[in-house]
Amino acid sequence: MLQNKQMRSKKWLLLALSAVLTLSVLAGCGKKDTTAAAKDGSKVVATYEGGEVTEDEFKKEMATMLVFYPEYEQIIGMEQFQEYFLKQQIAYLYLEGKASDKAKKTGEEKAKEQLDLMKTQAGADEFKKMLDAQKLTEADVTAYMTRILTVVQDYNDKVTDEQLKAEFEKNKKDLTVATVRHVLIGFEDKNGKERKKEDALKLAKDIQTRLKKGEDFAKVAKENSDDTGSADNGGLYQDVAVGNWVPQFKEAALTLPINEISDPVETDYGYHVMRVEARAEKTFDKLTDTEKTSLRTQAASELMNDFMEKELDNLIKKIDLPKTEEPADSTGENKDTTQDDKKNETPQDNNAATDQKEDKAEGTK
Repeated sequence: MLQNKQMRSKKWLLLALSAVLTLSVLAGCGKKDTTAAAKDGSKVVATYEGGEVTEDEFKKEMATMLVFYPEYEQIIGMEQFQEYFLKQQIAYLYLEGKASDKAKKTGEEKAKEQLDLMKTQAGADEFKKMLDAQKLTEADVTAYMTRILTVVQDYNDKVTDEQLKAEFEKNKKDLTVATVRHVLIGFEDKNGKERKKEDALKLAKDIQTRLKKGEDFAKVAKENSDDTGSADNGGLYQDVAVGNWVPQFKEAALTLPINEISDPVETDYGYHVMRVEARAEKTFDKLTDTEKTSLRTQAASELMNDFMEKELDNLIKKIDLPKTEEPADSTGENKDTTQDDKKNETPQDNNAATDQKEDKAEGTK
């Protein structure tokens, strides 16, 4: 629906979702009892201020990740990815131990809610199969969710009013609310058939001419728009924050004169003939609770990122992951050169690519 997923903090989402469960949710709390980590009898692969991570704990963390991100199966054996992932595990273990009691209680409550939602969406039987495939239990997933949501809540609680207002100022433009009517001539028609770019532009210009001559916009949109999300409503998106839209559509919504028919605006989906019917800047005192929560989360993500970039490495005393071997080709030679790009791909890159594919797939449907 023309959604701009870049508005989400991908880095924060990654940190919140890809640091996955260890055997003990208490593993990073304060002065850790080091005998707890030794109970599984496996090698210690990381030591950090206040705790350790064993090889079995790390493997369970990786297994849990595959429940949420099965597509990572192809890169899970790469050394660079594993070290990156281990650092995320350490960060959340450490930060959970430093979180307030209030954040821990909220994290536990939200974890139970999220688990129930996941089971409902996937179906109880299917959800159990997913866990069984990775030799995990519901308690494992609950502990993971509790840890992540505890840290998220704790960082949200740390955001001051001044930081919240500063975040608002940075995102003020994206919070502008607009009512826009448009006709999309897509690079694919409603039946999924590909349409040449030049043909789409010609059709869009024809639509523009008809609308400028005074034809009813809603009627034209309903009959011609390839945006199935708005066509039945006469091409109307009413009172939407412009930051939800893809960049080119957003920019047009912010700059077009009110009630004028636009030239065709190109996006990844096709050409849009637009008319902005209303537009209003958002002021801080008019923010909804949902908007404030979103801004607070974005500000919290910056605090979290600062910790990751400036403090985490100083807390890690040792990392000793087992060396992994690169897969060999049919000649028996390692594919080091062909794997370089993959090795350098971070989970953020993977998420961005996935989001782009999802955006393409969703289009304006």
